[in-house]
Amino acid sequence: MQIIPIASGKGGVGKSLLAANIAIALSQAGKQVVLADLDLGGSNLHLILGLRNITAGIGTFLGRPGARFEDIVVPTDYSGLRFVPGDAEIPGIANITLAQKRSIIRKITSLDADYLILDLGAGTNFNILDFFLIAAHGIVVTTPTPTATVNAYLFLKNAMFRIMSNTFKRDSAAARYVSDLRKDATNLQRVYIMQLIEQVRRIDPVSHDAFQTAVARFRPRLVLNMMEDPKDADKASRLRRSCEQYLGLPVEHLGIVYRDDLQDVALQSRLPIIAYKPNSVLAQAVYRIADKLLQLGIDEDDTVGVLDVEESYETAELEAEIDFAAKMDYVEDLLHTGALTQGDLVETVKTQQLEINQLRRENQLLKSKVLKAASQGFHL
Repeated sequence: MQIIPIASGKGGVGKSLLAANIAIALSQAGKQVVLADLDLGGSNLHLILGLRNITAGIGTFLGRPGARFEDIVVPTDYSGLRFVPGDAEIPGIANITLAQKRSIIRKITSLDADYLILDLGAGTNFNILDFFLIAAHGIVVTTPTPTATVNAYLFLKNAMFRIMSNTFKRDSAAARYVSDLRKDATNLQRVYIMQLIEQVRRIDPVSHDAFQTAVARFRPRLVLNMMEDPKDADKASRLRRSCEQYLGLPVEHLGIVYRDDLQDVALQSRLPIIAYKPNSVLAQAVYRIADKLLQLGIDEDDTVGVLDVEESYETAELEAEIDFAAKMDYVEDLLHTGALTQGDLVETVKTQQLEINQLRRENQLLKSKVLKAASQGFHL
């Protein structure tokens, strides 16, 4: 079974929508797929799938003595796709214990399927990071906005620290060194991961080797969602360079997805976009990502195939150009058929201009913060 955790540094980037649609696309390709809602405390994936009357979920399994995990795995309207609901209505469900987390991981990874898609909550708490690190090739979803890309970087940075925490023995010199750094948040922010690892190598070679072995298999993948323009693809390249320079981490690019108002219409209809309009530019982008996952597959030695990092970003830039052209052709067709008036087009442009101006203000604010932090010797 190939496990694909899907996470994001912040909410509102389309993570759950992407998880649901990828799961359906894989099931349509003839694969047995389990989609699990692990956004504990904020579970809403059943709404995207159009499922109603969900009466039991992970909270039920954790809170009801004798409950069987198999009983909360429910069928969907899509052949080959099963669903594990979360439980947003149960107070405190997001704050599960270590034992509960291990129980969920053990049960969910023992299910019989070709693919296990995990829709995780946004942010960087330990539970989210541990679910993400179940697999070597988790997907981080972000958008071109400055706040989203910064949060995607911080998510991966925190994942690196979590790998350290999981590999350094509690009484080791490396663990004590990192623990001392954590006591002063300012010092921890100033430390480059690469410098930290070099210091660990000097003081604790055994812990250093254990970390390098663990991190060598960590190859996260990126999806850039809600694009507006082909130039937005450059945001992913900047994120990649930051991860390589400051974290020593290669990040593969899995694909791009343009923003499409049809997604909102589909959601209101309680239909995933690839079921609502499979020929749309957005749906075709999802199918393309699913195809890449299928092509990578699992090798004979039980390892998942990897993408060539450089080539994956070049491919994504090409996809951005192709999809933008398709999107413009679609708009022109609507104008010619009368389905979209010039007034509608003007209103759309005005709305996008307002969004662009808002992004510019956010960008300016972030720049001022970065300059201020740089003057104080702060490093991401």
